[in-house]
Amino acid sequence: MNKKIKWIQSIHFKIPMLFIFLLLVSLQIIGAYFIRQLETNLINNFDNQMSLTVRLLENTLNPILDEEEQASMESSIQNVLRDYIGGDFLEIQVIDEHGYILGTNDQTRQSIVGLKSTDRDVQQTLLLENSRKYQYLDESRNIRVLKNVSPIFSEDHAGETIGAIMMESNIETVYNQIQGIVTIFLNASFFAIGITIVLAVIISRGLTKPISEMRSQTMNIAQGDYSGKVRIYGNDELGELAETINDLSLKVKDAQETTEAERQRLDSVLKHMSEGVLATDRRGKVIIINTRALDLLGMSQEEAVGKSIMKVLRLGSKFSFRQLLETTDDLILNYEDKESKETNILQGKFSIIQRETGFISGLVCVLSDITEQEKVEQERRNFVSNVSHELRTPLTSIKSYVESLQEGAWKDESIAPNFLQVISTETNRMTRMIGDLLNLSRMDQGRMQLELEYVSMNALFSHILDRFDMMLQAEEYRDKNYKIIRDFTQRTLWVDIDQDKMTQVIDNILNNALKYSPDGGAITCRLMETHNSVVISITDEGLGIPRKDLQHVFERFYRVDKARARSMGGTGLGLAISKEVLTLHGGRIWATSVENKGSTFFISLPYESFEEEEWA
Repeated sequence: MNKKIKWIQSIHFKIPMLFIFLLLVSLQIIGAYFIRQLETNLINNFDNQMSLTVRLLENTLNPILDEEEQASMESSIQNVLRDYIGGDFLEIQVIDEHGYILGTNDQTRQSIVGLKSTDRDVQQTLLLENSRKYQYLDESRNIRVLKNVSPIFSEDHAGETIGAIMMESNIETVYNQIQGIVTIFLNASFFAIGITIVLAVIISRGLTKPISEMRSQTMNIAQGDYSGKVRIYGNDELGELAETINDLSLKVKDAQETTEAERQRLDSVLKHMSEGVLATDRRGKVIIINTRALDLLGMSQEEAVGKSIMKVLRLGSKFSFRQLLETTDDLILNYEDKESKETNILQGKFSIIQRETGFISGLVCVLSDITEQEKVEQERRNFVSNVSHELRTPLTSIKSYVESLQEGAWKDESIAPNFLQVISTETNRMTRMIGDLLNLSRMDQGRMQLELEYVSMNALFSHILDRFDMMLQAEEYRDKNYKIIRDFTQRTLWVDIDQDKMTQVIDNILNNALKYSPDGGAITCRLMETHNSVVISITDEGLGIPRKDLQHVFERFYRVDKARARSMGGTGLGLAISKEVLTLHGGRIWATSVENKGSTFFISLPYESFEEEEWA
């Protein structure tokens, strides 16, 4: 029922009236105190000013009354009083000790000079020798007058009264000033009341508007319409009330649409999950599947919903639906990606949906992509296997030769040295491998520290190649006719590197080039620069690297030709260590190759050009 509220009973009327009443009471209190204080201060200031004038006149007239003759005294007094004509001074009279008027500043009353004063206040002042001061209303002029009568004491004869001063001042000007200020105050008060009315109306509307909206919304809720929402205008009590009404509307709506709301929330949660989720009914038909599960299975919504979970997960030949309900183990599922043709490994976890009564109403399957995890695990297994194999091979050789020596071969001078040489070679090989593994371990743990220094890359590369030139003159390489060709930029390139570790990287690549180059082959070494890098390239004329192996040559223990690599004494870790060293330097290493024509390895280091004079 929509009951009409009278305007005089509404908040629109009550709030402005309350503000006006409070303002009027405040103005009355403030005005009474302010005007009273103002009146007191102004009158006191005027009184003090007049008293100061009387003191000044006393000091001025004292020597005149003490020393001058009667004839000249009146003239001197008149000259003094001439300065006090007009302004707030209505009349100033100077009286001698006998009560005779010696002078007045009122030019229209000069006839009273020489007459005896009949003013009672003057007579009492001369008689009692004390001052008199008070206000009275001058009815003839209709003004208020401040009368000040003060005795004049002789300076030569202390305590002797030689005359008096009677001063009448127009204090009406002070009251007129007070009246003007009161008028201004009243005008300001009326203006403030007007502003208060406007603000009160605005505030009342600000209060009643959200209340009206809340009233309308509650009526809509009562009629079954939950679509509306009360606007929240602020973080106050009305805002909290509006928020409460909105919550009430949502809760009532939720109570009417529980099933739909639960489904929407479930869909939202499933959509944003990082794992794939499938849910079935009690017959195993998929009723819910999120986007992540569709991506993992490579299916569309239409292909999955309503189909058996056995078909969706491609388990028909391995399990039955009853076995899925009973299993507690995780299943590992392999799927081939249609686009990339790569195999994805999924882990499936199953949980039944069971009511309190024990009735099974469905099954939930959570799919996780463990492809990368399995790859890492496989790499770990391969690494352990490779290390075991690489160590077992030299250990087997050492064991065989040691057993032969133990059985008496050490006595045979023709074979014993060869056996010992093989043992030494295999031991050195294992030592190098363990050293390489330790270096890789330090790099993986971030404990490898670089000892950086500015080095001329031209000089360092030339020094390394000079050493290899001398090595090629040794007996081992003399018949192979290897050639090292240099192609360097003429500009000196200074880089911030760890000289020892960078020498190890270049040595490793040059050793590989020598190992896999045919007799008489040329190894071309280039040093060049780009706008922000120094690039070293080493090209051989060997067998090359197959394309399928090229992307793996920097992996640990990876060999293109394993039998040949082992026969040449390699550990399979050199290029992996080189890649880690270049990464620590902020550079990179890569390779290109053509089978049966040769390979080129590139090293790139960060480089900032500077003038040699600056460096010097």
